[in-house]
Amino acid sequence: MTIRLYDLVGSDPSRPFSPHCWKVRMALAHKGLGFEAVPVRFTEVAGVEGGGGRTVPVIRDGDTVVQDSFAIAEYLDDAYLDRPPLFEGASGRALARFVESWSQRTLHPAIVKATILEIHAFQDEENRAFFRASRERTFGKPLEEVQDGRTEEKRAATSKALEPLRATLRRQPFLAGDGPMFADYIVFGAFQWMRCVSTFSFLEGDDPIQDWLDRCLDLHGGIGRALPAAA
Repeated sequence: MTIRLYDLVGSDPSRPFSPHCWKVRMALAHKGLGFEAVPVRFTEVAGVEGGGGRTVPVIRDGDTVVQDSFAIAEYLDDAYLDRPPLFEGASGRALARFVESWSQRTLHPAIVKATILEIHAFQDEENRAFFRASRERTFGKPLEEVQDGRTEEKRAATSKALEPLRATLRRQPFLAGDGPMFADYIVFGAFQWMRCVSTFSFLEGDDPIQDWLDRCLDLHGGIGRALPAAA
């Protein structure tokens, strides 16, 4: 039975943009598992697989339903032991947890502050209203005031925060070493999110992170690159 992936989209159902859903897309491709993507908009998320306050990504694999990108990756490794691993044992999972924490506390906020108006514009009319109301409630100010991450000062600060990533990728082709694992897909998901919704970038053309991103886009038959960048 084909795995079903509930995947966040905006007004165009062919352009999935969630960083967390992209982690799972890459993880499924890494394991060589076919899947059916079910496009879901923000206002539909809570009703996925019976509801109960769900968030996406969610997968259904036969009778098994799993929510949360990291939990899905762990499930895939445990359920499909004969496929290429996403982690190198328990220590690999623990290190990937660190990468996830770093990404969500360093990279994700910078992307939001640089692109939140474009994420808003990416939605259909109903979901623009939902997105604006929910995010302005979270931030306590209008989206127009949240998007302050494009000044040269903010861009330079983000670039400096990415230096540990850059230094690692000067030494090796992937975060996991010679080949990619789930830690790579965690960070790739964030950059793919930005690539899907905006033409803005924190990276210069000769940045080792950009070289790594290009390698990730070409992985697994180019599943990442098959989605055109925002124009």
